[in-house]
Amino acid sequence: MGETMQNRTRAIRARGIRTTVAALAAVAGVAAVAVPAAAATTAPASDTPRFLEPAELPPHPTSPWYAGAVTSGQPDPLPMCVGDALPSITSHREYWTEFDTNAQQLTVEGRGEQWAKDFAALLRKDLAGCAKKLMQQDPDITATQKYYGRLNVEEGADVYGIHTASTWGSSDIGLFSVGRDGATVTIVRWGQMGTFQHAQVADFKATTVTAVNKLY
Repeated sequence: MGETMQNRTRAIRARGIRTTVAALAAVAGVAAVAVPAAAATTAPASDTPRFLEPAELPPHPTSPWYAGAVTSGQPDPLPMCVGDALPSITSHREYWTEFDTNAQQLTVEGRGEQWAKDFAALLRKDLAGCAKKLMQQDPDITATQKYYGRLNVEEGADVYGIHTASTWGSSDIGLFSVGRDGATVTIVRWGQMGTFQHAQVADFKATTVTAVNKLY
């Protein structure tokens, strides 16, 4: 689970959610992006993995979702927990609302099913140890996490929640999922200010199922 007023907001959010201070900004780094007039609806070619549309994300109570274009390469900044494992062949799409809630989908078309299986296992391992790693890297961060189980979609998807709090007062909740369809692995990340109480777990699970099902 981002100067002008927008840049100031981005700086505040980035400071609270970088891996230590750098990687945690991925959970809120797009929150301050200027809101366009309408959500993106461009569909990729049929022989490439499809990405979530804004309306398929967990509903926000007071804002629509917006989306950028599907972009080749690793995102900048890298998302916390899973960013270090992402190869250069990653494609990603950013999503945001008119508030701090934001999301991201990252998809990797692997060399084969065994490669994708191993890559998904690596991502799950990184997520399982993420809270401990964050606190080792930054003593000002307190992190806790939960495992929300495995979803029965294609070759399966696993869902995790990570809460981070800092000594300067930030409190952020992020949800992550790792799913696989054949040789393709997709990661969905959702984040906003708050705690586990504010995590839209059921909605995020539905989004994950949609993301994996619609890859091809």
